[in-house]
Amino acid sequence: MRTDRPLVIVAVLASLGIGAAAGVGGFTFVAANGGAYLSDDPAACVNCHIMREQFDGWQHGSHHAVAVCNDCHTPAGFLPKYFTKALNGMNHSLAFTSGRFPDDIIITPRNHRVAEEACLKCHADVTDMVRSARPRGDAFSCTTCHRNVGHGH
Repeated sequence: MRTDRPLVIVAVLASLGIGAAAGVGGFTFVAANGGAYLSDDPAACVNCHIMREQFDGWQHGSHHAVAVCNDCHTPAGFLPKYFTKALNGMNHSLAFTSGRFPDDIIITPRNHRVAEEACLKCHADVTDMVRSARPRGDAFSCTTCHRNVGHGH
């Protein structure tokens, strides 16, 4: 019987690489308390020191008693919510691992749309009237006037 040595070596190296990546990823997930990010607990958002200002602002803001981070920053529905959490988690992990993150938190256009949709959904009784009074196609953004509502200071 002839063995194909190069194929075996490639398979072993690939298995070692996958195992190492899974081990490092699993260790990082546990060390960074990754399970907390699967919950709706706002304290998970301050696992990273850079989010402290937003968390403190939310605690003093008008939405503290009625909404948690995920209510405003993830879309409705199981799959959209956890897709957004995974996407943001991956982006945050890359930024912190590489050291490439801004000193000031800047919301991405996608996450801004998610937050705007949450405003419009929860405050539909008011926003429907405001939007209907505006000319068709006129840009509408809740945070233009209410920038610090969720993270009031």
